[in-house]
Amino acid sequence: MEEIWLALEIGNSRLHWALFIGKKLYSAWDTHYLAESVIQQLAKCQTLDHLLLAISPPHQKISRENTSSSPSSPPPLLVASVVPSQTAIWQTYPNTRVITLDQVSLKGVYPTLGIDRALALWGAGKTWGFPMLVIDAGTALTFTAADANECLIGGAILPGLGLQFTTLGQQTGQLPLVEMQGFPSLPPRFALNTTEAIQSGVIYTILAGIKDFIEAWWKLFPDGKIAIKGGDRTLLLNYLQALYPEITAYLIMEANLIFLGMQKIVKLL
Repeated sequence: MEEIWLALEIGNSRLHWALFIGKKLYSAWDTHYLAESVIQQLAKCQTLDHLLLAISPPHQKISRENTSSSPSSPPPLLVASVVPSQTAIWQTYPNTRVITLDQVSLKGVYPTLGIDRALALWGAGKTWGFPMLVIDAGTALTFTAADANECLIGGAILPGLGLQFTTLGQQTGQLPLVEMQGFPSLPPRFALNTTEAIQSGVIYTILAGIKDFIEAWWKLFPDGKIAIKGGDRTLLLNYLQALYPEITAYLIMEANLIFLGMQKIVKLL
């Protein structure tokens, strides 16, 4: 029977999970952070079914027909984390392996490169080919790129959509806190009320920045590929489609880039 293992990406806002059977990504889901007491209880789960029920969202059922003969001991857990305090808590779970930057075979990385960025770039490049640019539309909006020799050429980090709206609402005296769910379509560019003015300012400048980075990337690597991930990926892709359809035709949208990266290196650990 193929080995069953769990992958956990600890992000700035949520936990991102994946269940692998051998090399196959069987299921992926998100949860909120778990309390340390809950994590300690996970190690006592007698079967994989019980463990999955404990870490799955209540509304999501994970099909487990292929796991019925799984061993009763807790499966291996591979962790990639950008939150050190959470990393320490999860190391109380037995059979945990924390992935570090030196285990990703990208060339030319610098010591403080986030493991999430490195794994996403490695997963995308190894799946669709290098040169590769990864755009992560999460809490932070990041750009991370490597050339045809699998060598990091660099990237950029800026506040993501939600963080920009939250900062304006919390750090100013009179501006309202704008909720992202309220505008699935593009706002007016030149707004006549404060809420839409905030929406316009944040959204159009982020979209212009993404377009600028993509065009700069293609000047460096005309055949370079681009993949986009992160919680805001669908919203941003819809916005980009409305403004720049000639760009979005070339974008690869894949939520599980980090898990693809973990999958590529798991046999090396």
